[in-house]
Amino acid sequence: MKHKDHYHDDYIFSLSKKILQVMPDFDEENFCHSLIGRLDDKELFARLDCIVDAMQKSMPDDYSKNIQCFFNVLGPELEKPEGMFNFGWWLWPIGRYVERYGNENWMLSLSFLKELTKRFTGEYAIRPLLQEHPKEVMDELIEWATDKNVHVRRLASEGVRIRLPWSKKLFVALDEFERYMIILTKLKDDPEKFVQKSVGNNLNDLYKDAPEKADFIISQWEKTGKSKAQDWIIKHGRRNQK
Repeated sequence: MKHKDHYHDDYIFSLSKKILQVMPDFDEENFCHSLIGRLDDKELFARLDCIVDAMQKSMPDDYSKNIQCFFNVLGPELEKPEGMFNFGWWLWPIGRYVERYGNENWMLSLSFLKELTKRFTGEYAIRPLLQEHPKEVMDELIEWATDKNVHVRRLASEGVRIRLPWSKKLFVALDEFERYMIILTKLKDDPEKFVQKSVGNNLNDLYKDAPEKADFIISQWEKTGKSKAQDWIIKHGRRNQK
């Protein structure tokens, strides 16, 4: 099934019920009426944006209050490192809502994304926060890089990628290079392949825009010894190098 095919009329009814349970003043009727029968001809991100537009018009005009409600709709955490796109896809419109409006209360948004990423990816929603508050958000991600939850650690890396697929380029890695290097260094020996792949992809992205910085990171790592995880990350990061 393509990602877009998750978001159909039955999904809209289901999502409306979930939101209404945590947000009593949610206009369920308006939400459903504006979406039912209107998504089938649209691609993935167009569907997500239609859903977010309808959410915005059907919820109170108070971002912080709405996010506080959304904490209560998330459900149980994922039990395994991967699977967020298999099991958490229904949360993508909520992540997209944070992506579009999160800077209205960026600190609350960041707290929410730490919980969202335990069920579904927050890698897209965190990028506007990084764009507007790079130092503060990077400092928080430095803490996340040692979190016990694999999804939180992975987001610390994945969110700061320069060339994240399906997203605009983000150069916070270059602008805040010292902080960026601290994040990757804290993750260079991570035991989870899910995290290792993200760190390797960071290096691979970096090689395309600032190869000397990628080489510098690796040279610093090699001064402190090696590990299987680190070796794999470096190999993955250099996979396109001749």
